[in-house]
Amino acid sequence: MGKGACYPRPGANGSERNHLLNVREEYLKLGGTFVEYEGPKQLYPGVWLTGPVERVHAERNWSGSGMLVRPGGEKGEDNLPEDMSLVLDTAKGLVVISGCGHAGIVNTLEKARRVVRKAGVHAAIGGWHLFAASDEHLAWTGAKMKEMGVENFVGAHCTGIEAVYELRRHMGLKRRNCVVGAVGAGFSLREGILAGVLAR
Repeated sequence: MGKGACYPRPGANGSERNHLLNVREEYLKLGGTFVEYEGPKQLYPGVWLTGPVERVHAERNWSGSGMLVRPGGEKGEDNLPEDMSLVLDTAKGLVVISGCGHAGIVNTLEKARRVVRKAGVHAAIGGWHLFAASDEHLAWTGAKMKEMGVENFVGAHCTGIEAVYELRRHMGLKRRNCVVGAVGAGFSLREGILAGVLAR
C-alpha cells in the first residue's frame, strides 16, 4: 500500500473514517503484514508499482470532504496521498491499472512513464475518478492522454460513463478501444479490450 493509507481520517463527530485502521490490529494478530511503499517499486521484471503519485497537475480527483492527520499531528484535506497504480511494461507499451486514480490520470500516466520508461501508454484501465470532471477538464485530460499515446482506455466505476465518452471523443479513439468498464470485460495484449455486452 502507498504511504498514507494508515493515516488517521477523523470524521466530523470524531469517529475514525479510515476503516483500515479499524481492522489493522486484528489483521496483524492473525499473522498479516502491511508493506508500505514511499516510492516506486519493481515487484517482478516488467511489473511496477508507481508508489504514491505526485500532484504535478492540479487534478482534483478526490471528494474533498474529509480530513487527514499526518505523522506529527499536522491536519489537512484528505487528498488520498497513498494513491498509486500498477504498471506493466510490455512490448506494445505501458499498461497502467488504477483502482480509483485519485492522484489524477495525467499525473499517474506521467509518473508511470518517468518510473518505468518513456513509452507510449498501450492501455489505461480502471477507475479514474472523473465522474464529476468539467467539460474543460475532460478536454484537457483527453488532450494530454492523446499526447502520451494512449491506445486503449477502459474507464470503470468512478470514472463515469459520460467522462469515458468525452475522453473517447477528445482522444479520437473508437468504440473498440475506449469503453466503460463492466463486469465480465477484459483486456489482453493480443486481442485488446474484450468488452462486456453492454459496453459494445
